[in-house]
Amino acid sequence: MNNAPQAPLPLPYQAPWDWQQFHAHFALRALAGVERLSRERYCRSFRLGNVSGWFSVSPQPGHNALSLSYSASAIPCLAELQQRVRRMFDLDAEPQRIGAHFARDPYLAPLLARNPGLRLPTAFDPFEQAVRAIVGQQVTVKAAVTISGRLVARLGEPLPQADGSGVDRLFPSAAAIAGANLDGIGMPGKRVQTLQHFAGQVASGALQLDLRHGSAALIERLCALPGIGPWTAEYIALRAFGAADAFPASDLGLLKAPLWGAGGISAKQLKTRAEAWRPWRAYAATHLWHNYSGE
Repeated sequence: MNNAPQAPLPLPYQAPWDWQQFHAHFALRALAGVERLSRERYCRSFRLGNVSGWFSVSPQPGHNALSLSYSASAIPCLAELQQRVRRMFDLDAEPQRIGAHFARDPYLAPLLARNPGLRLPTAFDPFEQAVRAIVGQQVTVKAAVTISGRLVARLGEPLPQADGSGVDRLFPSAAAIAGANLDGIGMPGKRVQTLQHFAGQVASGALQLDLRHGSAALIERLCALPGIGPWTAEYIALRAFGAADAFPASDLGLLKAPLWGAGGISAKQLKTRAEAWRPWRAYAATHLWHNYSGE
């Protein structure tokens, strides 16, 4: 089966929804060979079980929907692909319900008023996002993207029958990362050990990356692994699965958001304040990150 594009499918959502928010988020983190962005299109490779291929999304002007294009190879897993893309672009959120909750909050109400369409950008693949979170411990987003790009270049498999758009590699598998020589990859030895132990646990099936028992159970499983603390585990729950109440309270961008003034806020103070934002703390984090970086 070739990878020729199929007829696009509409993916509807409840307005407001902001293409520019998602474009900026993925543009900052795009991995060469795996992802490619143009002004009105996001494209990436994917692997679901034994199926690999590519998909792209673009906004539909005048409609509250994204347009999903995909390779012919995706047909056997099209339902799961649509579900993953909907989660990735947070198309099933209920903005009116979340907005009504935050509108009563003295801290978040002004941020919500300025950016009512903010959603929760999420990764397509939970394992990929977990790897990127571990790589990103104590380094900038730019540095983490550079190191993740080296993993792709060194260990990523070629995408069969790529479409020539520049998306031509798959993100490395758990087994590939677990068993690789990562000398010179750009991470401290301890972090390499953390990454490879984590990948080995996923590859062996000892660690299940899912929310079947809730995000708190996943966070607990992750924190039991060497080198993975609360920030990494909460961030994985938030960015890998779109867990609506995940909240990495020690994140620098949350603590230094201009909302708190020049001195910022402590993680303990923020955690206490965030209790009022349940069960939507991940969306509160999105507003605070936007307040911090303008992303």
